[in-house]
Amino acid sequence: SPSDNEEGYDLDLFCIPKHYAADLEKVYIPHGLILDRTERLAREIMKEMGGHHIVALCVLKGGYKFFADLLDYIKALNRNSDRSIPMTVDFIRLKSYYNDQSTGEIKVIGGDDLSTLTGKLHMLCFKDIIDTGKTMKTLLELLKQYNPKMVKVASLLVKRTPRSVGYRPDFVGFEVPDKFVVGYALDYNEYFRDLNHICVISETGKEKYKA
Repeated sequence: SPSDNEEGYDLDLFCIPKHYAADLEKVYIPHGLILDRTERLAREIMKEMGGHHIVALCVLKGGYKFFADLLDYIKALNRNSDRSIPMTVDFIRLKSYYNDQSTGEIKVIGGDDLSTLTGKLHMLCFKDIIDTGKTMKTLLELLKQYNPKMVKVASLLVKRTPRSVGYRPDFVGFEVPDKFVVGYALDYNEYFRDLNHICVISETGKEKYKA
C-alpha cells in the first residue's frame, strides 16, 4: 500500500484522457496494480467464503469497477478450482459526499428493495473506499435488519485518516493516505469515473468540477 510520503507516478508515464490532463496531480495506483491486487483478493475471498452461497452486494456508483473485476476473478476461480462460490448479485446506491468531504450522513438513493435479502445466509458487500467508516457502519446496521447469517465487506481502498471511527473491512485492496483520490469509478462530483488509474486530483480539478 502507498505510504504517506508516496508521491505517485508522473502522468506522462500513462495514458490519461486529455480532458483530465490538467485536473490530476499524479497517478497513485496504476490500473495493472489494481487488477493484480483484485485477483489476489478473489483468492482470499474464495478461501474464506468458498462453499457458501453468497449474495454479492455492490455499493454504487463508486464500487462498480471493483465489483465487476473482482467477480470476474472469482468466476475464473469457480471454473478452475476444486472449491467454488455460487453467487447472486444485488445493488444499492448510497450518497454521503459533498464535493470532497464525507457528510457522515448516508442516503440510500437507489437499488432494489433490500427486503429481498431477508434471511439470505452470507453477504459480501463491495465498497470503493472506506474514509471515516461512518457510511459503512450505518449500512451494516441497515443490513442487520434483514438477518443475514454473515456479512463481510470488501473495500478496494481504506483511507488512513484521523477522522476514522476505527472501522476496518474484512478484505482490503490498498491503504491510502488522507488524500482525495479519483478514478477506477471513484468520482469527484460524478467526474473521473471514466479514468482507469487511481489518481490524486489537483486543486485545479477540484475547482473546475466543484458542485
